[in-house]
Amino acid sequence: MATARSLRQSDLGKNIPVYVVWEITLRCDHACAHCGSRAGPSTRDDELSTEEMFEVGDALARLGTREVTLIGGEAYLRGDCYDLIRHLAKQGIRVTMQSGGRGLTATRCRKLKEAGLAAIGVSIDGPQEIHDMLRNAEGSFESAMNAVQHARDAGMIVTTNSQVNRANMHVLRDIAMMMKDAGVLIWRAQMTAPMGAAADRPEWILQPYHMLEVLDTLAEVQKEVLQEAHDKAIPLKRAFRIAIGNNLGYYGPHEQLLRSRPEQERYWQGCQAGKYVMGIESDGKIKGCPSLPTAPYIGGNVRDLSLEDIWNTTPEVAFTRDRGTSELWGFCKSCYYADVCRAGCSFTTHSTLGKRGNNPHCWHRANELKKQGKREILRHKHKAPGDPYDFGCFELDIEDWSDEDYTPTLSRKKLPVLA
Repeated sequence: MATARSLRQSDLGKNIPVYVVWEITLRCDHACAHCGSRAGPSTRDDELSTEEMFEVGDALARLGTREVTLIGGEAYLRGDCYDLIRHLAKQGIRVTMQSGGRGLTATRCRKLKEAGLAAIGVSIDGPQEIHDMLRNAEGSFESAMNAVQHARDAGMIVTTNSQVNRANMHVLRDIAMMMKDAGVLIWRAQMTAPMGAAADRPEWILQPYHMLEVLDTLAEVQKEVLQEAHDKAIPLKRAFRIAIGNNLGYYGPHEQLLRSRPEQERYWQGCQAGKYVMGIESDGKIKGCPSLPTAPYIGGNVRDLSLEDIWNTTPEVAFTRDRGTSELWGFCKSCYYADVCRAGCSFTTHSTLGKRGNNPHCWHRANELKKQGKREILRHKHKAPGDPYDFGCFELDIEDWSDEDYTPTLSRKKLPVLA
């Protein structure tokens, strides 16, 4: 059965924000060391009021939105999040939430379910030591795993997601098995991009050649899990699945295995920002995708323009709609898959190299270079300014293939304990 955010035949050829990710506050009960928005204890200046959020919700319904994922910071730290969930759900919009899980108590999960929340995704980045390091707080792993159980007990669909980086790429199998044993249906792997706080830790960012090991490992585990499900006569739609986010792939032998769903075979078909996806920041700024850097991609603010006008008319939001391959450069410009792929994930490429159009984090690309005895290396060029959704910048070099890693061993530090 297709999900609310799945594209339908009637959507094709139109520009509909079918899926919206809405940051309703920048306030967070974590201060994760790899957070793209640099969320923490403070809200953004002048976040939308309850009534303003309701007006945005009404506009989303008019535009044809079918699913909204609430994020933060931590969305549940806004006391009116329950009212917003009810307001959206009454209009037929499926409402979900992504969370670090620190404050997802049994009581809070029940209240979220009663308000109409359909599903929740909890971020878990590794076994305890690694997770707590990345989330920058001792005890974070335990609270996240408890949140998974609380949400399941409340009757919600529960998924988990992990940022993949140099701190945890060697334990991906361990994470997958933990999630499977916890009763999670889908575990989604997304690459940590050098945005926000992660831009301050360039040694955590995967090198392009790491795509081979990461994707090969995920595919190996997925095949084993599916074989186990087959042997136990578990229906495919109920089998544990590994899914890859928009900035992992592309076009290797594992593309369809890791990107498809039981009801629909899939492969990467280009960035959907501003076509079928919208991002909303908590002070009313609109982007084509929630992960895009703020400065280059804001189409406007709902306090200045109607959401319909921002979505339909602003070039910053609509940049994917009519683009061809003219903006591609480097390897991507002459790639066999250029017409469809268009350099993969826009936000990852921009935050890594400072502009779209040439994506080194690609299985096909890394494999083609390896055949030539070569590999690409990212070298950190300058620091990020320190703003939400900002980015540093790397320069790209090429060298002879080596089995040795380029970047240094990760440093560890004493972590604050969760209260």
